[in-house]
Amino acid sequence: MFTGIVEELGEVVAVEELGDSSRFRLRGPLVTEGAKHGDSIAVNGVCLTVVDTADGEFTADVMAETLKRSSLGALSTGSRVNLERPMALGGRLGGHLVQGHVDGTGTIVERVPGEHWEIVRIALPAPLARYVVDKGSITVDGVSLTVVEAGDDWFTISLIPTTLALTTLGVKQVGEPVNLEVDVLAKYVERLLGKPSAGESVTEGAVA
Repeated sequence: MFTGIVEELGEVVAVEELGDSSRFRLRGPLVTEGAKHGDSIAVNGVCLTVVDTADGEFTADVMAETLKRSSLGALSTGSRVNLERPMALGGRLGGHLVQGHVDGTGTIVERVPGEHWEIVRIALPAPLARYVVDKGSITVDGVSLTVVEAGDDWFTISLIPTTLALTTLGVKQVGEPVNLEVDVLAKYVERLLGKPSAGESVTEGAVA
């Protein structure tokens, strides 16, 4: 479980194609401190399992389904990524409950700069729109954010200077994809009410 509070802006060091999957090597000295094989690290909001670590870097295998349903397939050497370790039991929940299970991808369609912030409009798949409400929570590339306004197939977020400076959302341009994870509480409510779900989410999961 994560909180959507990005700890470190990391970098893709290498991508190894493995047929129906890829192995990523990523640099993140902070998140790899004390990390070991089998631990989880969220990369742009996708929970990945650490294969090994060395010199402030870690490797993780990404399956074909994750490459297809998230924006990780668009990463290449030199790409910047948002990194977060799982929340420690008893730790502060600075953002909201984030599983690292990406529900789909959106596309940045507009950026409107303000004096001290920036409003970003993101298009999202119609099946996900019903989970997004004004002033509700959403995770964009692993960043916990509050929805400003929600439309039928879009929503807007307001990015403060800290988010712009310390996450990939400060540099992503119009037309680029972003990973989306809607509020898990909305999906549970829908399930309890007996309504159809929007589909399974994407995560690599953690293994020992």
